Amino acid sequence: MWALRRASASIRKQGLNTGSIRICFATSELSNRCFEEFDTGINTITPVVSDRCLSVNRFYRMGHSAPMSFKGSCGFSSQAAGTRSSGEEDDKLDGIPELESPTASGSIQDGNANNDNGLVSEPEHIDEDSDDEGAEGSQSELGDTMTRISQKRPPYSEIVKAIFAALPLSVSSVMDKWVEEGKELTRADIKMAMLGLRKMRMYVVALKLSEWLKSSKHIDFTDRDYASQVDLIAKVYGLRNAEALVQKLPKSFRSEVVYRTLLANCVSVFDVNKSEEVFKKMKDLKLPISCFTCNQLLLLYKRTDKKKIADVLLLMEKENVKPNRSTYKILMDAKGESSDITGMEQVFETMKAEGIKPDIRTKGSLARHYISGGLQEKAEAVLKEMETDDVAGNSLAYTILLPLYAAIGKADEVRRIWQLCESNPRLSHYEAAIEAWGKLKKVDEAEAVFDMMLNKYQNLSSKRYSALLNVYANNNMLGKGMELVKQMTENGCHIGPLTWDSIIRLYIQAGEVEKAESVLNKAAKHARVKPMFRSYIVIMDQYAKSGDIHNTEKVFHWMRQAGFASLFRLYQALIRAYMNAKAPAYGMNERMKADKVFPNKELAAMLSQVDPFRKTAVSEILE
Repeated sequence: MWALRRASASIRKQGLNTGSIRICFATSELSNRCFEEFDTGINTITPVVSDRCLSVNRFYRMGHSAPMSFKGSCGFSSQAAGTRSSGEEDDKLDGIPELESPTASGSIQDGNANNDNGLVSEPEHIDEDSDDEGAEGSQSELGDTMTRISQKRPPYSEIVKAIFAALPLSVSSVMDKWVEEGKELTRADIKMAMLGLRKMRMYVVALKLSEWLKSSKHIDFTDRDYASQVDLIAKVYGLRNAEALVQKLPKSFRSEVVYRTLLANCVSVFDVNKSEEVFKKMKDLKLPISCFTCNQLLLLYKRTDKKKIADVLLLMEKENVKPNRSTYKILMDAKGESSDITGMEQVFETMKAEGIKPDIRTKGSLARHYISGGLQEKAEAVLKEMETDDVAGNSLAYTILLPLYAAIGKADEVRRIWQLCESNPRLSHYEAAIEAWGKLKKVDEAEAVFDMMLNKYQNLSSKRYSALLNVYANNNMLGKGMELVKQMTENGCHIGPLTWDSIIRLYIQAGEVEKAESVLNKAAKHARVKPMFRSYIVIMDQYAKSGDIHNTEKVFHWMRQAGFASLFRLYQALIRAYMNAKAPAYGMNERMKADKVFPNKELAAMLSQVDPFRKTAVSEILE
């Protein structure tokens, strides 16, 4: 682990280490020491871990050159707090258990079908035509899902088919009938059904199924079953209700897997205070600390407070927690996002030296950071190396390669890769191709791919439409974007958070912030699923940019009401509004202290500029 902490030194030199560490790990040695911060991320995959723990001393001695000046930004992996890349989403859910036997892996993955750990077997296209963005809504919103299921490839859960076929009957009614008819209902059947519902993000339905299983006593609930329920409740009803369930559980069921599941959901909304509280509880209960748990903390501090990451790394060393492939990928991302390309390459080489083979997602991350650092030749070399891997047998490769080749302006390579999968593309390939052509400003090509997808799949979800909507938004094509939204509604698509986000960005790009706000306001009031974090923050940033304090404060208030916990990011935008308005921000320090938001060096500098009592050269003379 010393290897990981040593890597933090170069980031500290870039001015990210400010203030004192305010985390208590329930061990005096950790809570009393301040270490250099390191920007890392999250655990995804349980698998390949070297028998040798990462050599702390050896990595600490690795040379770190001063950060170079690169063109461009680190936008490929550094997203606004509250958003997740697909990889991060996979990472968050790995380790959250599903209803399965105690001998099973206990790990599932949600989101896209980018699993590479082999721990679960999911239908390849289980979410192809499902509404990923709005599945938390009522059963009536599932619409013609049953019709679309017939297009899926086997295996597909018979239980899920029965639930959809019986709509609008309740889940409990369907399951009661299932048992009355004498149909088999094993843990394997339940696991497949729950995985399918999670894949389609139908968390309400999955929760109803879980509640029926518990009330009917068809299976004896284990701690893993309760952990699955905690996760679903957090997604449907929020953290407070999930925490309440944990507190009501008998002590024998309040296990590590239950608490780490609660922790993962706290981290997913970047609630620092609640995450630290849950982790401290785990330490107080003397629960084992897993790599998944540590990487959850790394993700949290990667987004909120980098100076605390060294504490996590020390904890991993003390607890003898071995880093896995995802840990190294996290460290690479941290270095890349900080423009420390040399440090990123050293982490990559250390991973290989520890016997962990980089997968295609890790190599893709390496290429992304090269691109964001302006190192096109290095990026292209990595992409070519990725192609020498078993690309034909790894459909994920096409999904990664298409937008990356577009990012370096290689239209010919995008066309070549698309032709490789064009004969039998998956939906992820269509989306990647649409994104790639959009990056290249070739809107006609993106539309052509979308039309191909629409012709092949008659009942596309709104998530698939959003791929083209994003192209229109990024290319400031409001008219075409609204035409596509109209087409979606005519085709019976459920309009959910992803679609709202695209519409909002369409209006923002067109300079119509008020209309974007109107869409957000209506979505927040009338939808069953709240809008995305970035939908709020993009409007808030626009108001802050123009120095509109009133409207910035208004959106800030909305986000607090909606339960978003990324307060550091919110205060950053809010203070910028006061700066641009050249107005004093009375009581801002007190507000931040009340919310337990502690400024880093950058935010402290911003605060000083809006401090109504700050002294200037003129004020000192006048005194």
